[in-house]
Amino acid sequence: MPAEQLCWVPPMTDRLWAPWRTAYVQSKREECCFCEALGRKDGPDNLVLTRAKGCLVILNLYPYNNGHLLVAPIAHKAALSDLDTEERLALLELVDFSLEALRESLHPHGFNVGMNLGRVAGAGVPGHLHIHIVPRWDGDTNFMPVLADTKVIAQSLDALYQLLRPLYLARYPG
Repeated sequence: MPAEQLCWVPPMTDRLWAPWRTAYVQSKREECCFCEALGRKDGPDNLVLTRAKGCLVILNLYPYNNGHLLVAPIAHKAALSDLDTEERLALLELVDFSLEALRESLHPHGFNVGMNLGRVAGAGVPGHLHIHIVPRWDGDTNFMPVLADTKVIAQSLDALYQLLRPLYLARYPG
């Protein structure tokens, strides 16, 4: 029997290869990355853009796209139902401001905003609720991930931090 018949996949099935996430997936973290970052001084080294209203905004160390941010409550809570009304509102207010900051600084054409709740749903940090904000541009998917298993991120995390941090400090000084 030919190999293509042994490993037949229906033509409608798409594959999303994300080899840039291998380092994260294979890492053995003892502590939650959000709680770990909160234990250090804010700055480019811990990627925390702000701590405000009981939440934090942090650059994603393994971004899907330039400007990929994570917004999380400071309290280590796993589910929306674990948050009280004030915490849920603060989380969404910080998501809203993050969208505004990204629009002003990076000028994306759109965003993916969402949560992966539970490991089986793709949560890399299932015990600490967080919302992903991924800026998108027309044509931001190209041949590199397909042909070279490489995702091109156009800006370093340090440069992105330096661009966004003043916007957060202006809104949330302190």
